[in-house]
Amino acid sequence: MRFRASFYASRPCTTSTGSNDTPNERPISWLWWTRTAGWKTYAQFDRRASRLASFFVDKLALQPGDRVSILAGNSADYYVVLMACAKAGVILNTLNWRLAVPELEYILNDCQPRALIYESEFAVTVDALRTRIDCQHFVVMGDEAVAGGWRYDDALAAGDPNGVVAPCLRYEDTWCILYTSGTTGRPKGAQVTYGNFFYNAIGMGQAIDLTSQDVNLNVLPTFHAGGLGLYAGPTFHAGGTLVVMRAFDAAGLLGLIEQWRVSALLLVPSIYLMLSQFPDFDRYDLSSVRSWASGGSSLPPALVKQYASKGIVIQQGFGMTETGPTVFIIDRDNAVRKAGSVGKPVLHTEVTIRDRDGNVLGPNQVGELCVRGGNVTTGYLNRPEATAEALRDGWLHSGDAAMFDDEGFYTIVDRWKDMFISGGENVYPAEVENVLYEHPAVAEAAVVGVPDPKWQEVGRAFVVVKAGQTLSEEEVIAWCQGKLARYKIPKSVVFLDVLPRTAAGKVLKRDLREWSEDTRS
Repeated sequence: MRFRASFYASRPCTTSTGSNDTPNERPISWLWWTRTAGWKTYAQFDRRASRLASFFVDKLALQPGDRVSILAGNSADYYVVLMACAKAGVILNTLNWRLAVPELEYILNDCQPRALIYESEFAVTVDALRTRIDCQHFVVMGDEAVAGGWRYDDALAAGDPNGVVAPCLRYEDTWCILYTSGTTGRPKGAQVTYGNFFYNAIGMGQAIDLTSQDVNLNVLPTFHAGGLGLYAGPTFHAGGTLVVMRAFDAAGLLGLIEQWRVSALLLVPSIYLMLSQFPDFDRYDLSSVRSWASGGSSLPPALVKQYASKGIVIQQGFGMTETGPTVFIIDRDNAVRKAGSVGKPVLHTEVTIRDRDGNVLGPNQVGELCVRGGNVTTGYLNRPEATAEALRDGWLHSGDAAMFDDEGFYTIVDRWKDMFISGGENVYPAEVENVLYEHPAVAEAAVVGVPDPKWQEVGRAFVVVKAGQTLSEEEVIAWCQGKLARYKIPKSVVFLDVLPRTAAGKVLKRDLREWSEDTRS
C-alpha cells in the first residue's frame, strides 16, 4: 500500500500551550503551532510543514531515508517537524531531553542523523555533543544564532511553502526511530512506520469514538510514543483539535481542560495520583471530558475507584513503543468493574498469551503477551539479533507477563523481564548496574524497582563494596549524577556482603524485591 504524505488542508485543528487568550467560541478550526500563543488552521500547519520539508531537501540536501534528530520540549512545532519529515521522506529521531550527555551520545552515534534540531535551552548539551557525534547540520529553535547552522525560524523562511515533490511512501517505511532502553543496558531504536501510526489512529480513534469535534490535550513528552502518537495521531486523523501543554503542573493542566473544553485526555498514573492530591481539584469544571484514559504503567484499582467516586471513569490501556503504541484499552462501561484490567485489543490488533515454549495459553493462565498487526514495528535499527528475538513467527514478543479472564479482559501481571516503571518512564536495571560497576569501590551491584507513593516505583541499588574500600549511599547516588537520567538514578542504596545468586550465577532479584517488601512492612 502506498500513499503520499500530505494534509487535508481544508480541515481544521487546534493546539495550545495554555495561553490566557481565548477565542470567542470553542475553536475547532485552529492550530497553535509556534512557541508563543496563537492558533492556526490545518492549511497553515500544512504550509509550515511544507516549508520545513523544502528546507530539508533544498537547503540541507537531505535524501529519503536520511535521519533528523530533535531535542526539544513539547510544542506544536514538534508535530510540524514530524510532518515535514514525512513530506520529505526523511526519518525523525526523537531524543529524550532527560538523558545525560553520554546517553545521548550513544543514541546519536547509533542513529547517525544528518541534522539535529534543538531548542536553545539545550544548547549546552548540544555543544558538549558536537565533537562526539558525526552530524552535519544544526538547527536551533530560539532567537540565538548557531555557529555554522540555522535558526529554526530562518529555516522556515528559507523553505518553499509549496513544499517538495513528495516521495511515494509505503506503510512499512520507517517514519520515526524511538529509542527504548534494553535489558543489556543499551537502548534500542524501534523503527516506527507510517503503517504503525495509521493503525494506531484507526484503533484508538475507534475505541474512544474520536471525531473532528473532539478536543485533545497532550501533556505527555513528545519524545515518547505516547506524546507523539497518543492522542495526537488519532486527533490529526479525525481532524480534531489538539492542545499542547509544555510541561505538567496540576493547576495548569486543569485550567487548560476548563479553558479549551477538552473532551479526550490520556495521562499516566503518576499524573492521576498528583491530581488526586491537588487541593483545588474540585474547583475546576471538567465536565467537558468525555474520555479519560491512562497508560504508561499500571493504574492502581484504588485510584480508579477514587476517581469514579467523583464521577470520572478512567479507561486503562496498554501499549509499547514497538506497537505504535496502542494494544489495549478498556471500554468505559467496564473500566470500574474491571479495575486493574487493560481491556481488550483495539481494532486490527491480534494478541495471544504464550508460555516459554511458545504454546498458546487459555483463560487465567499467565504467560508472555505476543502481538500481531499493522501497528507492530518492523524491528530495531542496527540490531538484527534483538529484532530476531522480539519478532518471531510473525508475532512481537512483548516481554510482558499477562493473562485474560473468562470474559476476555486482559491484565498485565508483571514485567516478563526486570524492567520497572518510574513516573511513566521505563527503567532497565542493567543500564543502571553498568554505571554502578564503573565505580572503583563497587564489587557487585543489582538494581530493582521498589514501590514509591509519588512515582509508583523507584530504583533501589544493592551494592557489595570491594574489600578495603568504603562507600556511602550518598556517594553511590552522586556517582550516577550526569551519567544517567535523573529518573534512572536509584533513590536508595542497600549494602550487602554478597548478592544472592542461583547456582548458575544469576542474581536472584526476586529475593531482593522480597527483602525490600519485608523491610517496608
